[in-house]
Amino acid sequence: MTGHDISLLIVAVCGILLLVFLIVSKLRFHPMLALLVVSIGVGFASGLDAETIVTSIEDGAGHTLGGVGLQVAIGAMIGKLLGDSGATDQIASVILKRSTKRTLPWLIGAAAFIIGIPMFFEVGLIMILPLVFSVAAQVEKQGNLKGSAFIYIGVPAIAALATMHGMVPPHPGPLVAIEGFKSNLGVTMIYGLICAIPSAILAGPVYGKFIAPRMTVRPDQLLLEQYTAASVGSEKTSVSNDASKFLAATVEHRPVSTVTAFVVILLPMVIMLSRTLAETVFKNSVMFNKITEFIGEPVIALLIGLIVGIILLGYGRGVDTKRLRDSFGASLKPIASILLIIAGGGAFAKVLVNSHVGDAIIHLSSGMKLSAIAIGWLIAALLSVTTGSATVGIVGATGLLGPLVGSDPSINKELLVVAIGAGSLFFNYANHAGFWLVKESFGMSMGETFKTITVIQSIIGLVGLVMALLLNLLPHF
Repeated sequence: MTGHDISLLIVAVCGILLLVFLIVSKLRFHPMLALLVVSIGVGFASGLDAETIVTSIEDGAGHTLGGVGLQVAIGAMIGKLLGDSGATDQIASVILKRSTKRTLPWLIGAAAFIIGIPMFFEVGLIMILPLVFSVAAQVEKQGNLKGSAFIYIGVPAIAALATMHGMVPPHPGPLVAIEGFKSNLGVTMIYGLICAIPSAILAGPVYGKFIAPRMTVRPDQLLLEQYTAASVGSEKTSVSNDASKFLAATVEHRPVSTVTAFVVILLPMVIMLSRTLAETVFKNSVMFNKITEFIGEPVIALLIGLIVGIILLGYGRGVDTKRLRDSFGASLKPIASILLIIAGGGAFAKVLVNSHVGDAIIHLSSGMKLSAIAIGWLIAALLSVTTGSATVGIVGATGLLGPLVGSDPSINKELLVVAIGAGSLFFNYANHAGFWLVKESFGMSMGETFKTITVIQSIIGLVGLVMALLLNLLPHF
């Protein structure tokens, strides 16, 4: 390493510390604003001129949003459509039929795992809370479970949703990393699922069985009465407020069939995986590869899934088109902040590239024994823990490691994406929005919330890292 490399690394470290300070101090900067301020500071400190800094910020933000923004927006619309139509409740009900007390946590986790494919953690949790509370209330009523039935049933759902959110596309975090590293989407998805399953199992049903007897958590009675109006296994299922309003206005429409619900929720993933299948199995079929290459692009696959969903869950059931449009508009409001953070992260990444901080990291890593996967996990974890944003953790780690990935073809880019996503989930605490959503929904104290979501996501982060490192020892796809 040269003296210039050392000075650039100092600039990068100071920039990250400034980013953390702006977000977590009393200044309480919005992450997007903090990222832009730090981008400018790092640019000047590393010797870039004003014009280059401005161009880097604009290009970085625009390129990142162009690659990820549409995908996140369409994914949010699919999630809203599934929730409002009752498709998510239908999937959950099917999974839970003929279950026993012993298998309930596993089936709840499976339901959340599937529901979490197109949904953000917070949205997915809100959608599945009625089911969790209804099942837990019945288990509690039976009186043969030691400890909290709501923890016993809720932990698997929290674990599955968190795992999917951080490690498996088409969630925004993994998509940002995929775009930044130019990784193969289908392969990343396969690796993500392989790492996600054991993570969700150990942090969900296994940990839930351990911690539930040691807790007495019970949600507020008014919230329970709102969510447990219907019984599990009956023809009607309790749903969230938004979904209830939607269904009340469309009660005359025929219910969503099980097949339809599964088709809509799984179709985008199947289409995206078809591209990888074609590239590996049908290499000689040029026309087939061109078709799958086009439809396998995330934005196209998600768009196809949304259109199919609109036809099957909307027009085909006679849903009022204005209500459908308004529902889609409402789905975009909660993700506006996420999109802005992603844009700020893209700007930060571009400034780091143009200031050659990435080159200094390449020189540093060449003298370290840690693999790129471990370094990526650690950076994402530190940024996520300190800033309270998994998205900031992912975009920051992606920006810092982008030049290293470009210079070293031996790095498994797809596993690096999964590892960074796992790192961003590590140690979710009071500066994360999900922490407070879980706390208030289940009526827990700070200590009880720490024992649930903080420990759950720490287990997910560590298991995800171990799985990525183990997979990295095997021959790559």
